[in-house]
Amino acid sequence: MRRHRKIKIVATLGPASSDKATIRALWEAGADVFRLNMSHGTHEDIATRHAIIREIEAEIARPIAILADLQGPKLRVGVFAAGAVELEEGQGFRLDLSDAPGDAQRVQLPHPEIFQALEPGGALLVNDGKIRLQVTECGADFAECRVIVGGTISNRKGVNVPDVVLPLAALSDKDRRDLEFVCALGVDWLALSFVQRPEDVLEARDLARGRAAILSKIEKPAAVKSFDAILAVSDGIMVARGDLGVECPVQAVPPIQKRLVRAARAAAKPVIVATQMLESMIESPMPTRAEVSDVATAIYEGADAVMLSAESAAGQYPVQAVTTMDAVAREVEGDPIYREVIEASRKVNRSTVADGIVSAARELAETTDIKAICCFTQSGTTAALVARERPRVPILALTPLMRTARKLCLTWGAHCVLVPPQERFKGAVLSAAKAAREDGFAASSDYIVVTAGVPFNVQGTTNILRVAPCDERLIFRADPE
Repeated sequence: MRRHRKIKIVATLGPASSDKATIRALWEAGADVFRLNMSHGTHEDIATRHAIIREIEAEIARPIAILADLQGPKLRVGVFAAGAVELEEGQGFRLDLSDAPGDAQRVQLPHPEIFQALEPGGALLVNDGKIRLQVTECGADFAECRVIVGGTISNRKGVNVPDVVLPLAALSDKDRRDLEFVCALGVDWLALSFVQRPEDVLEARDLARGRAAILSKIEKPAAVKSFDAILAVSDGIMVARGDLGVECPVQAVPPIQKRLVRAARAAAKPVIVATQMLESMIESPMPTRAEVSDVATAIYEGADAVMLSAESAAGQYPVQAVTTMDAVAREVEGDPIYREVIEASRKVNRSTVADGIVSAARELAETTDIKAICCFTQSGTTAALVARERPRVPILALTPLMRTARKLCLTWGAHCVLVPPQERFKGAVLSAAKAAREDGFAASSDYIVVTAGVPFNVQGTTNILRVAPCDERLIFRADPE
């Protein structure tokens, strides 16, 4: 089965989408990547969902990517004697390390690292930013605050600290256990939550030992400030607008999203736009018009993927949510203005031979009657470079490695095909022509562009381009050896 759109869809699995029939229905509706949220569910739950995805993958004979999303360090207040209290604007409120139950004057914040980093005047946000506190005085084990925006605060509500880089490891002990577990299972991508600095990514990369690609979630102001350095050491990016919209002014999120998407695209690294994309479909079979426009905006920006969270994990209409996202993508990508926007935002980068090859492949495909760009790739880099060009024609990513094929399921426009290892370029051209015909991208009378690296099966050697017929007889006639 081929997708009739270029952007990819990530669907989160959860209580509403744990059985095989539903997961298969999600894939058939358009999901390209399944997200396993390590914040919810046991290792047994995760292993069961992983096994089901791989069963479906074998049945449909198409690669499916699995993304494991690590929880990250969660900052939460302690408990209250009454379960909850009401904070009034202007009153004082204290956070400290004491484990005594809280009241209307104080509560535990069991994170000494926060107190070490706080300064008077700094902000603390509680319960997704619904409550805002300003620090008036602080020490090694307390923070006296004034309530700027009041409301109900209850047991173990989350805390955000937007103004400082916290001296916290990006990976908690739970994250380290989860990372080893999912890498042993064989997931394709690891998403890191609450990344603040490039060192956070490097730590996860060391622990993963090449078993999964690393995707950094940008959801803190510190990560936005250090984005270029974080992008350089990451394999992919997620614009996680939930916590980003709590820690940054909400009006700052759209321009941040645009900058991050463009920077990731220029670096030929996949970028996901996530959070609240079709939020109303948790309870409604139809999205709001604003949500549809939000999904469309990410597509017009050239993002590699859009993501469903609770919509597919816990909502009442998980399959309909994927179907809706697929329909929006196909409609937008069929809009002539979409091509105008994508091509206007293309950043020319021809610093290497590979850059020149993929740029020439796109120009050939768009100025002649070429049906597809077929790229042979070991690591996925060549396909990612072709995708960075955002060509008008389909991209066939041909690889002998299932691991690479699965990883590329997150890359814009990449239709991944497993092929036997190649030793000679003629064999590569034959395989490309066969794949283009069998998967419905071209007929025997059509032509394709083939890119590859010689010698074969060596990473980073993209150095050859050929316009080839899809008719095997013509290929043999042109190259009888």
